[in-house]
Amino acid sequence: MSSEPNPLGAAAALKGRGGLARICNAAGYSLAGLKAAYAGEAAFRQLVWLNLLLIPVALLLDVSRVERAVLIGVVFLGLIVELLNSAIEATVDRISLDLHPLSGRAKDMGSAAQLLALCLTGLVWGVILIP
Repeated sequence: MSSEPNPLGAAAALKGRGGLARICNAAGYSLAGLKAAYAGEAAFRQLVWLNLLLIPVALLLDVSRVERAVLIGVVFLGLIVELLNSAIEATVDRISLDLHPLSGRAKDMGSAAQLLALCLTGLVWGVILIP
């Protein structure tokens, strides 16, 4: 018998419960993440307000159901990318606040991802709405 600890068992123990309790825990963590992003990230708040404007507009436009779904989906994508960008920034800052080229590169790449998501939003809305 090996006396070495099982890293997979330790990881499973940290994960907590299974089944419905796990789903409830995950939903709570997700809501906490959304609250933290809204409270602490101005860019996320701006995108939430933009979504609150654009989603009703998408619902009122005379477009097909597929076009409506794409219009709404692409603005949600901007929120998703901003959450990931903020998570990258928080992780880098947690590791160290010292200026380091790799830290800067990670943050810049997250920002670039958000820029591309916003460009995609503009492109999709423009293609669908401009005849």
